[in-house]
Amino acid sequence: MRKTWVSQKGILLTSLGIFTLLLMSSPAVAQLDGEAIFKANCSSCHKPDKKVVGPALKGAREAWVERTGDTEALIAWVQNSQDYLKNSGDSYAKKLYEEYNQSVMTAMPLSANEIMAVFDYIDAYEPPVAQAADTGDMTTEGGGAAESSDPTAWLLIIVVILFIVFRVLWSVSKNLERVKSKQTGDEVEDIDFLAALGHYFKKNQALTVIIVVLISAYIAILGWDWLNGIGVYQSYQPTQPIWFSHKIHAGQNGINCVYCHNSVEKSKSAGIPSVNICMNCHMGVQEGKVSGTKEIAKIYDAIGWDPDKGRYIEGYEQKPIEWVRIHNLQDFVYFNHSQHVVVGKQECQTCHGPIEEMDEVYQYSELTMGWCINCHRETDVTMDDNGYYERIHDDLVEKHKEEGKETFKVEDIGGLECVKCHY
Repeated sequence: MRKTWVSQKGILLTSLGIFTLLLMSSPAVAQLDGEAIFKANCSSCHKPDKKVVGPALKGAREAWVERTGDTEALIAWVQNSQDYLKNSGDSYAKKLYEEYNQSVMTAMPLSANEIMAVFDYIDAYEPPVAQAADTGDMTTEGGGAAESSDPTAWLLIIVVILFIVFRVLWSVSKNLERVKSKQTGDEVEDIDFLAALGHYFKKNQALTVIIVVLISAYIAILGWDWLNGIGVYQSYQPTQPIWFSHKIHAGQNGINCVYCHNSVEKSKSAGIPSVNICMNCHMGVQEGKVSGTKEIAKIYDAIGWDPDKGRYIEGYEQKPIEWVRIHNLQDFVYFNHSQHVVVGKQECQTCHGPIEEMDEVYQYSELTMGWCINCHRETDVTMDDNGYYERIHDDLVEKHKEEGKETFKVEDIGGLECVKCHY
């Protein structure tokens, strides 16, 4: 009997524990996360402390309660503002609607408790301390983003250090010889270091020839590299009029390159995005996590947007944003973006590098003729599900049937012909 009671007691306690956990996790008991609800439903149009598409929400509950005596009107306004305007006759709500360009607030399927949780979060909100970020120092004029130490400079430093060490050791040796000569009465030839060094190289002619040859070869290599570098601007990273981070836009936010560079699939040029494209997002996004309002304000200044009133300034004379071009081929070189992106199915990173990781864009690749030719020699032509190449593929298979070749590089379809790029 006692054993049965113990078993029943254990089952009862277990059931009570499970019921308690379920009760605690239910919406009726669990503490609502006002911040999460706000970010999921309201943050695209509102901020706690700033006007965006709609008004700042801090203090809104207090204003409504002071005017109406309770929160019922506020809850009804949030749940369905258009229905509230039609049925309440509230002049304050109508004035608010008119003030914000008659922007219709989406009906919110939120309960009264959820709405109050949002306003609890809003009323307790404190703006985060802005991180110090001087975007002017993020890049240097004409400087490279992938700078490396100069080996020639290090070599010269090593040579200077060795010269000093040999000079010190030679001085110590001469002083020891002088001390010894005083003891023995022998005379020591008085010769300076440079003369002794010249005498040494004259005496060891084989070593001298080797050193001269090595130095000459190194200077020749430096000269050759310098000549090859003429007109090559790899790592070129000029200072732009607005600090724009591809890492934030393309990387963290996952914005497709084609959204901004919308001519890349249709034209020779990828195109510079118009300010209207920027404003598609930045009508609402008025502050960056790194640069604050400083850089976004430059966009508003160019197009004439008043973020406080949420409208364009009437009669404003718009200004061009003078972006500095980074990737610039010579006039005698023909390159078509649409041909490579649409037909060749190449990613932007093929030429521009890990663009989604760059805070500011720099020239990642050499963009020399040798670099392009190597790419054409190594890149397979994507012919599967590519209607452009169906007939060409059949012709190439027939042409190379004795070799049994069925996959082809760009060079196999004329990718190394001079007139393809030079005309």
